[in-house]
Amino acid sequence: MSGVEGPALRVFVSHTSELREQPRERSFVAAAERAVIRAGCVPLDMEYFTAREDKPAAYCRQQVSKASVYVGLLGFRYGSPVRDEPALSYTELEFGAATALGLPRLVFLLDEDKVLPLPASCLSDLTFGERQAAFRARAAGAGITVRKVGSPEQLETLLFQALTEVRTAGNESSPGPGPARSAIRVAPRPVFLAGREELLEQIETRLAGGAPGGPRIVALGGLGGAGKSSLAAEYAHRQLGRLGVVWQLPAAEPTALAAGFGELAAQLDAGPGDPVAAVHTVLARRDDWLLVFDNVPDPAAIDGLVPSAGGGQVVITSRYGYWPGGQGLEVPVLDTEAAAGFLLQRTGASGAQQAAGELAEELGGLPLALEQAAAYMHATGRGIASYLELFRKRRADLLAWGEVAWYDKQVATTWSLAIAALGRDSPAAGLLRLAACCAAEDIPLDLLLRPGLDSAEPGAAVIPLLAPLLDDELARDDAVAGLRRYSLISAPRDGLVSVHRLVQAITLHRLPEEDRAAWRRAAAALIEAALPREPQDPDAWPAFAALLPHAQAVLDPAGRGMFRMAQYLGYNGRYAAARDLIRQVFEARETSLGADHPDTLFARADLAFWVGQAEDPASARDQFAALVPVNERILGAEHPETLAARSNLARWTGLDGDPAAARDQYAALVPVSERVLGAEHPGTLINRGNVAYWTGVAGEPAAARDQYATLLPVAERVFGAELPETLAVRSNLARWTGEAGDPATARDQFAELLSIRTRVLGAEHPHTLTVRANLADAVVEAGDPAGARDLYAGLLPLYERILGAGHRQTHTVRHDLARWTGRAQEASDQAGDAGG
Repeated sequence: MSGVEGPALRVFVSHTSELREQPRERSFVAAAERAVIRAGCVPLDMEYFTAREDKPAAYCRQQVSKASVYVGLLGFRYGSPVRDEPALSYTELEFGAATALGLPRLVFLLDEDKVLPLPASCLSDLTFGERQAAFRARAAGAGITVRKVGSPEQLETLLFQALTEVRTAGNESSPGPGPARSAIRVAPRPVFLAGREELLEQIETRLAGGAPGGPRIVALGGLGGAGKSSLAAEYAHRQLGRLGVVWQLPAAEPTALAAGFGELAAQLDAGPGDPVAAVHTVLARRDDWLLVFDNVPDPAAIDGLVPSAGGGQVVITSRYGYWPGGQGLEVPVLDTEAAAGFLLQRTGASGAQQAAGELAEELGGLPLALEQAAAYMHATGRGIASYLELFRKRRADLLAWGEVAWYDKQVATTWSLAIAALGRDSPAAGLLRLAACCAAEDIPLDLLLRPGLDSAEPGAAVIPLLAPLLDDELARDDAVAGLRRYSLISAPRDGLVSVHRLVQAITLHRLPEEDRAAWRRAAAALIEAALPREPQDPDAWPAFAALLPHAQAVLDPAGRGMFRMAQYLGYNGRYAAARDLIRQVFEARETSLGADHPDTLFARADLAFWVGQAEDPASARDQFAALVPVNERILGAEHPETLAARSNLARWTGLDGDPAAARDQYAALVPVSERVLGAEHPGTLINRGNVAYWTGVAGEPAAARDQYATLLPVAERVFGAELPETLAVRSNLARWTGEAGDPATARDQFAELLSIRTRVLGAEHPHTLTVRANLADAVVEAGDPAGARDLYAGLLPLYERILGAGHRQTHTVRHDLARWTGRAQEASDQAGDAGG
């Protein structure tokens, strides 16, 4: 602030085109804006208008007429001609409008001897070079304050001095009482602010409402570096044209906050006494004011400082997460698209969309990190792809590099005070370290924080911090509240919290390597303990789904937990995902345990199975053909895993198109299974079912039906009535009943089975969809093609969404829908002919 009293001047800043287009010259515009605000004046924002106004020249003159002072920043380009007055550029038109109105004109010419080096394209205007030279000469004419500037810093200093002189002269020529005093102090307007229009609209909506007779309050909360202060500054700048008092108060420290009130009291001529009370008295009589309390630690820090009367607005920025009375408004990080767009715009890069998107993901959309990365790229000349490669190798070093002009910390230090305030050995610090080892999103605390962790698993040093979280619900809640106080985690939702990936990186980087390893072991032990034991049980699937990303983040890929997770994916119908995950398990085991270790062989068998389920039966057959002799050599010819491999070899042989061979392989396997495993062992029963199935496929449906009818009561007794093995028997019994010539009974059996499948697996599980397709086929075989058509019409969009438009089964459903649609039309036409 300048300390000059009186109403604020409205300053129109005009500049030639390259000052907006070039990153270095853009800083001249920012410097001019800073000078205007420091001088207690209101900068007028000249928005683009040529595309939305029928008469841009008139609109331009109207905007200039709102100002009391004109400032011109003239570079080396003439600018775009005005659409409806092409003899003038917009910059020249603005200068002429200010001259016609008799406004004080402060003109600053970029000094070509000092501003270098600039891009060569900025030093001349090939099209309108003579016009620009004449304009610069005319702007330096008599009666106009003209100075040459060679840097943004010089411009800021000279413009501040000039505006101060204009304000002082205006006050001396207008003695006596005047309008209500104005006061302007706000941080420079953000040059780049991507993806925040919706938030700005929310702020404006909230501050426009509220109870009459008192100020409206919005508290912008969120993670450090999320851009709360920038958002508040942008909102404040948008109010400068209509509010008389726009004042930003630094609220992190009591002394700075008190000084800010003292300056505001002087600016408003609020009188002697307590500055806070004096300011409140003045603002209580006005409704044209906005106070911004920036970086408030908590509500207690501004207790008694927020005005309680007057029709103004209050914006608070804070990491504190519990603002009362609906005042809080969370400022999230940017989504990937907006963050990538910011990087492209900020760096001026082109053709780097993919790298920008990947870097935006790596930085988690954090505005501070994005700005810091862009600053590094400008300083070093690296492109986005090059910076991304370096960031992946030197993350911690880059997060600690440099400074951002509008922020006094780097990413590496922005959370240091908050993390330190938790206390090194507090449960809250322990919870943050645990969360830092998990995936960033949706950490299921209710699943992870359960009593019973063995202190030997993570290491004794971790247990004192974890034990209260596992054994005491109140201690756990206190830890969550402590992290929320500083916005280090998201607000809990259904037992889930999230933590920004850079908070994770900084939290772990601050720990010695030994402690980092101990916390990772602790996280792995908790996840292993939380994993359900039966991946085929649908009731366990929600827990598996919640733990999946965290298991992938921290579990040993060769361990039992990841093996179980892959099985869950397969039983859940996500065959390709199961294949990809079990391949990681197999490769990790092969590396760490050796190719012939039993655990490696188990993973190899699972890999072959899910490869087949993911639509590659030939590869599955070949993999099992290669595995059987290995199992026989390592485990023995009659080992259960060897028998299972032989069973799968037969299965995928049949699915690859040789049903008779599959039938014979299963028939040879049944007596071995009965001798080794027992007549009612699940493996034996599955082999019996497969003999029946491939008997039917090989052309003997009645024999297959009879074999399944004999097998069903045994399966119900051994497996249970609604487990997958029994339901598979029922499905095949219905199929071969229909194939053997009894479609009505098959239809009824499939209808009953569909009800069970839907209840047990859900309406969209692939097995449920298969039963629906089988029911449709049975319906048409029972003489109802229109019913089959309707069933397939409902199935097709589900197959396209769940399995994909190009999946083999989707093509089959699409073909069957067309076929039964045609048959239904034929039946309808025949009925019409008969009736005629």
